[in-house]
Amino acid sequence: MDKIHDVAVLVGSLRKDSINRKVANALIELAPAGLTLSIVEIGQLPIYNQDGDENPPTAWSTFRERIKAADAVLFVTPEHNRSVPAALKNALDVGSRPYGKNVWGGKPGAVVSASPGAIGGFGANHHLRQSLVFLNVPAMAQPEAYLGGADKLFDASGKLANEGTRKFLESYMQAYAAWVGANAKS
Repeated sequence: MDKIHDVAVLVGSLRKDSINRKVANALIELAPAGLTLSIVEIGQLPIYNQDGDENPPTAWSTFRERIKAADAVLFVTPEHNRSVPAALKNALDVGSRPYGKNVWGGKPGAVVSASPGAIGGFGANHHLRQSLVFLNVPAMAQPEAYLGGADKLFDASGKLANEGTRKFLESYMQAYAAWVGANAKS
């Protein structure tokens, strides 16, 4: 990979001490050379309403510009009622509007889901992938990443403490770097 690719990381959980934010920070730490990952906050985005398209809130415009500038996107999400959290769905909507101005289009993406439960956010992971198809985000199919029992993977300081998970996430990020390198437009 010759170019350093800018990756926008969206965390579905808004909690400061969330499991998924810890996972995102671990992914940032494990990113191979050639990828620069940074979390793009979504909690400040007003709920999407088409009435705001003519005079969008500053938060929408700033968010859209940041996603548009990114070479790729990485989603890290918990599962809420077998789907994605409302804040993450809102971010998808804000970035895909107004009609014809989708900032997600063509950016290679991937989804990591994490949960204290055994199935690791499987429902949210797949539900998000359905939206990504419509938004024209080519999502990495393999390897898949569902982190079950994720509340036990980190130490008291929020650092990844499970060596098996560390090795898996390193491998995942290597695959993601290859995916971005093969699919990024720039």
